[in-house]
Amino acid sequence: MNKDNKPPIDFMDREFLLTLLKDMAKRWLAHDGLWFQAAERTYGMEEAIRIDAAAWEKFSPVEAARIMKLLKIPPNGGIPALKKALGLRLYAFVNKQEIIDLDQNRIVFRMNDCRVQSARKRKNLPDFPCKSVGLVEYETFARTIDPRIKTRCIACPPDDHPPEYYCAWEFWIEP
Repeated sequence: MNKDNKPPIDFMDREFLLTLLKDMAKRWLAHDGLWFQAAERTYGMEEAIRIDAAAWEKFSPVEAARIMKLLKIPPNGGIPALKKALGLRLYAFVNKQEIIDLDQNRIVFRMNDCRVQSARKRKNLPDFPCKSVGLVEYETFARTIDPRIKTRCIACPPDDHPPEYYCAWEFWIEP
C-alpha cells in the first residue's frame, strides 16, 4: 500500500498490467508443473496423473464459473459462451490456441503451442501424456458453461498429432 492506501496495481498503466497478467499466468503454470513433478517423484507418473486429473476435475468448473461471472455469461450460453470463456482460461495467456468454427453448434479448439510441451520438445523429451487429464479438464469446463455441450478429443498426447498443434478438442451441442 502507498500513502493513499491504494494497492500498487491502481497506479500501473495498461501495458504493465497486460505484462503482469501474462507473468501471473506463467507463475501459475510454473507452480502447476512443480506440483506435478513433486507428486510424480513421490508417487510415480501414473498416480501423479490420476491426482492431477482429480484436481482439474475440481478446478475447471471453478475457473469456468469465475469466467462466466466476470464476463456476465448467462448459464446455457451454448457454443458462443464457450468460445468466450476458452479465451480467458489461465493458460490462454501463455499458450497459442485457436478456435475453428465448424458451424453454429460445433467448434474445434486447438492448442497450437503449449508451453509445457514446447519445453519438453526443447529438452528432447517425449510429449507429456496429458490426454487423461485433458479429458476431465475440457469436459468439466465445457459442461459448466453449458451442460448440453459435448466434448471429444481429436488428438492429445500420448496420441500422435500433427506439427501444427499439440491437442485438439471438438465441442458441440446437438441441434
